Amino acid sequence: MSLGSGRCHYHPDRAGLGICVECRNVICTECTTQFEGINRCASCLGKRTRALRKLTARNDWSFGAVTLALVSLSVLFGGFFGLAALFKH
Repeated sequence: MSLGSGRCHYHPDRAGLGICVECRNVICTECTTQFEGINRCASCLGKRTRALRKLTARNDWSFGAVTLALVSLSVLFGGFFGLAALFKH
């Protein structure tokens, strides 16, 4: 359905309640879902939640992350043992 028709894009027999901020389609009460305080249709909400899951699911240990962790640990332990040797005498 077109934006000016006032009918739900997914249910043409129903009056539209609002407009999805992502796809700009008119949607009815059943199709309207608020996410982050904004009306979205089920299709756009699914895309948004999949994108968010993909961002939060990323937990990989790349070469750079491992190198940074090893350098940080060596600095930490080097400083600790350096101070211990300094105060030993």
